[in-house]
Amino acid sequence: MTKFMFRTFATTLAVGASLLATQALAKSDITIAMQLEPPHLDPTSAAAQAIDSVVYTNIFEGLTRFMGDGSVVPGLAESWEISDDGTVYTFKLRDGVTFHDGTTMDAEDVKFTLDRATAEDSANAQKALFAGIESVEALDPLTVKVTLSEPNGNFPFNLAWGDAVIVAPDSIENIKTNPIGTGAFSFDNWVQGDSITLNRNPNYWGDQPALETATFKFISDPTAAFAAMMAEDVDVFDNFPAPENLPQFDADPRFQVLVGTTEGETILSTNNKQSPFDDILVRQAVAHAIDRQAIIDGAMFGYGTPIGTHFAPHHPAYVDLTGESAYDPEQAKALLAEAGFENGFETTLHLPPPSYARRGGEIVAAQLAEVGITAEIINVEWAQWLESVFRGKDFGLTIVSHTEPMDIGIYARPDYYFQYESTDFQALMDTLNATTDPDERSRLLGEAQRLISTDYVNGYLFQLAKLGVAKAGVQGLWANAPTAAIDLTQISWSE
Repeated sequence: MTKFMFRTFATTLAVGASLLATQALAKSDITIAMQLEPPHLDPTSAAAQAIDSVVYTNIFEGLTRFMGDGSVVPGLAESWEISDDGTVYTFKLRDGVTFHDGTTMDAEDVKFTLDRATAEDSANAQKALFAGIESVEALDPLTVKVTLSEPNGNFPFNLAWGDAVIVAPDSIENIKTNPIGTGAFSFDNWVQGDSITLNRNPNYWGDQPALETATFKFISDPTAAFAAMMAEDVDVFDNFPAPENLPQFDADPRFQVLVGTTEGETILSTNNKQSPFDDILVRQAVAHAIDRQAIIDGAMFGYGTPIGTHFAPHHPAYVDLTGESAYDPEQAKALLAEAGFENGFETTLHLPPPSYARRGGEIVAAQLAEVGITAEIINVEWAQWLESVFRGKDFGLTIVSHTEPMDIGIYARPDYYFQYESTDFQALMDTLNATTDPDERSRLLGEAQRLISTDYVNGYLFQLAKLGVAKAGVQGLWANAPTAAIDLTQISWSE
């Protein structure tokens, strides 16, 4: 080999090695864009989906967890036993689990977490998940005994929610800005209004993920989302906010388009305690004034499944009740007249940032106007929505997707933000929670769906589709969204 050939060969090797090193580095980190920025990072004290999107399974873990296919599997509890009467769950915890600060996670932490969730002053947005807990005992460092007031076959499912993740007692003071969990990734940095960065946890009890670093980038504007993705400034855009652009990505070999299902019932939430919505005739009129398909086509460019109740169509127990509130503006006008509003009325329509709400809200307002209802559109940021609508209950109408799995039980909570109070529904949920037979549970769930549909509690619009865009080399993303999560533990780059 001549010196020239050797130098050329050596140079080629050096360049090649440099490129491989660069590629290897690039393939160990990822930038994932989201439309909404979390208000904070404590999933046990707020209802914001964006919190779970960042922290679920990544930073925080529960005794059980959801997988991408919707199944519930062991998490920090490696197994559990149920007493013959169904009221006592004994959880065996995994050995050797530590929090990100190096402290050991044990039964006392589980007891603290569940006691905190059930406390009278608890800020947990889903306190109903824990309502049946009578006591929690740490039998030894790796064994927890939970006693329920009555059997609840759904208890392992409830514990898989983001609201039930295990937290470290000493971290609570700063948990919203410096979350400390047991997950495969630890919190690194939060640039408010821009991004959150997580790093791989080298001391994770389970399998080490392929990714070393993940950055969640917040891009609220659909036009900016399209530009960032096309410029390849981000690697993934979860719940892409501009569905009209999906065909363009689908035709580009640089990208993959992921279309799946979610647990997100998109509803025209109605304040059942505010006049005139405290009248079922008015709520029924609103329901018949809405053309669901026009909203799906206009706001979501055809992506979405019409619903007539608060239940996911892909669930085996789903009942199609769209006919109960079929689009019929003339019937809507007649119902308004019967209720004493032949000349209509004025109300408010609060719209949070997601495209389904802002775009859908414009269409809904126009449809309501056709039957004489003037809805003043009030665009609010997510934090404002949580404060004024969800907590303050200061609204007439609003549009939001409820992305929690199997959450029809919220209708049994009179203090929930849409303020529906039905003793019949509450009794039905009590019966459901005490029932373990699958067929009987399905029957009861069907009855629950019919009750809220015929009570016209809310305007049921459509089931939100999961619309994601990613670079072609990204693999391991959830196709569907059985809960609000961007599970980093399975994501990697193809070779």
